[in-house]
Amino acid sequence: MTGSPVILSVTQLNTYIKSKFDGDENLTNAFVCGEISNFTNHYKSGHLYLSLKDDKCLIKAVMFAQSARRLRFMPQDGMKIIARGRVSVYEATGQYQLYIEDMQPDGLGALNLAFEQLKAKLEAEGMFAGERKKLLPKFPKRIGVITSPTGAAVHDITTILGRRYPLAEVVFCPVLVQGNGAAPQIVDALERFNRLNCADVIILGRGGGSLEDLWPFNEESVARAVAASGIPVISAVGHETDFTICDFVADLRAPTPSAAAELAVPDSAELKYTISYDASLLKQYITIKLTDLKQQINRLTTSYSFRKPQDLIELQRIKTDQLSAKLASCMQQRIAGAKAEFVSVSGRLNALSPLATLSRGYSIAYDKNDHIISEVSKVRVGEQITVLLDSGRLGCVINSKEEKHE
Repeated sequence: MTGSPVILSVTQLNTYIKSKFDGDENLTNAFVCGEISNFTNHYKSGHLYLSLKDDKCLIKAVMFAQSARRLRFMPQDGMKIIARGRVSVYEATGQYQLYIEDMQPDGLGALNLAFEQLKAKLEAEGMFAGERKKLLPKFPKRIGVITSPTGAAVHDITTILGRRYPLAEVVFCPVLVQGNGAAPQIVDALERFNRLNCADVIILGRGGGSLEDLWPFNEESVARAVAASGIPVISAVGHETDFTICDFVADLRAPTPSAAAELAVPDSAELKYTISYDASLLKQYITIKLTDLKQQINRLTTSYSFRKPQDLIELQRIKTDQLSAKLASCMQQRIAGAKAEFVSVSGRLNALSPLATLSRGYSIAYDKNDHIISEVSKVRVGEQITVLLDSGRLGCVINSKEEKHE
């Protein structure tokens, strides 16, 4: 006889199924290849939620913040990846899903992908633009060097700086240049140089290495610290064929640390030659100028005016007397002409004067208001008038009048 069936609660059933999944060695460390879809980056918790799919099926997946922080790249929808993790059941919903512990891009390394993602992001922000890059000082007094204290780079840099431009002071800040702790130290060194303003230009770099070795110089925090630096930064990371994000953001890229030292300072030997050459040209110019001035002085001292200045003064006096005589003659002619013109005008005015008319026997009659009587109709019989003669005045009374008719 069959026993009674076991009745399970939903929780008990889901727990039982979860135990089966967790006990299967094939599911505790599974590698799954698929395309990302429905990707969500939960910024508050740091968890990543996504689905992996192929051309037929789909599985839900989650990557907790502790594992997500180790990723070198940012997952995106449509990206093909290989995920490593365990398959288990989420008891609350009874749904099985993939709990991802690590993932790698399928066909492209994680570091290469992270490099291209960050490069595209910073370029879109304008951090690679030429107009934001600062010019290096021509004659720096202090050179800041940020690199490892044990690598060959620091020896190459200090040797070349001492040989090319011993006038400059080297301010060295030792840091890690690879590994997890390198990026924070590089950022701190850049911020310290700017805070203390203890350098005119900064060389940031290291020798060659693999992409993993150079990775601190591809970190976003380092790139932003270089961009924010008020002091010009020369990036000298790896060999000539190596490129990092730091190279694109820096004010100047040098192919090697040795080249960075050569770019940071002028060559004192070349400066000495230039100064010597310019001094020779200046001396030659001064010599020619002095010779020309001496010749001018000799010409002046041997000239007739310099030897007999009194003769020159007498000559000027003669010219002055001649000009004075000419001026006096001109003035007399102008005065004589003015007098003649005055006499002529006076004669014409006298001919038109009423007094001249009276002298010829004519007279002028005035009414009682001293108005000249020019018409007979303007006076009445019995009215008193005044008659002006050349020799005096007559008071008269009008006895009769006769008007002239046409």
